[in-house]
Amino acid sequence: MNNQIVGVIGLGMMGVPMANNLLKSNFSVKGFDLNPSAKEKITPSPQFEWLNSTQDIAKSCNVIILMLPDSNIVDKLLWGDDDNGIVQSFQDNTLVIDMSSSKPTNSKLNAEKLSSLGFGFIDAPVSGGVKRAIDGSLAIMMGGDEKYVAQAMPIFNALGKTIVHVGNAGSGHAVKALNNYVSAAGLLAVSEALVAAEKFGVNPHLVNKVFNASSGKNNTTEVKVENFMLSETFNSGFAIALMRKDIQTAKDFISDMQSPGSFADLCLEQWLAAEQNLDKGADHTAMFAYIKNQH
Repeated sequence: MNNQIVGVIGLGMMGVPMANNLLKSNFSVKGFDLNPSAKEKITPSPQFEWLNSTQDIAKSCNVIILMLPDSNIVDKLLWGDDDNGIVQSFQDNTLVIDMSSSKPTNSKLNAEKLSSLGFGFIDAPVSGGVKRAIDGSLAIMMGGDEKYVAQAMPIFNALGKTIVHVGNAGSGHAVKALNNYVSAAGLLAVSEALVAAEKFGVNPHLVNKVFNASSGKNNTTEVKVENFMLSETFNSGFAIALMRKDIQTAKDFISDMQSPGSFADLCLEQWLAAEQNLDKGADHTAMFAYIKNQH
């Protein structure tokens, strides 16, 4: 058994299968989520323990994985109000692995603050969705010091297949936001193209078949069109609000780098409009339904 005791805070649609894969790799895992029913989804194992608070996680784990919605929640968890965050309960040499979709600038600052206190930090967001979280084939992009990355590699190997150390702290979250922006732009383009083709009388299933045999092929055409969009199930497991947030993060990062971002502006505008017009909690693949209903 690996001697790293891994705490996972955030056992949602991604966190649960990731915790299960850590257990498969013989890690000792302790978990917490605000939703207590999440523990019922963890594969029964003597190596898993549900704890009742984030402070308990901090006190009993030397590696802490965060799988949370955004940087505001991550920062408040770590630092709290008036320095009463979980950092106060850390063991010596604790390593924090933020696998949330956080802001690159926040991650860089968290790394600096934790380092000054003697703790490690890696930002390691993932790509691949729920399906690849379940089968342990996620793409993981890491930012942080080489020594912390080396320490965490057994953990990453249990969770993913494509594991890339992209740079210093914050770089992982920068690449993740940019990746999701590119993905969102592709899904929007595919949606508009399929709707136009269908209005002309061309079967959209055949259109997508051509895309997948041609230069238009992308993750949306390969994975999402048939499974979630044309089937109108719209249940890929990734909310449109989260996609819009990631595009916003990418747009802000592009702006901070004083880099051209006019297309990112237009993309964000469309995703924000779709989020506002679709039902609360709508899946990001429902962008297709939003485009189809435009006149």
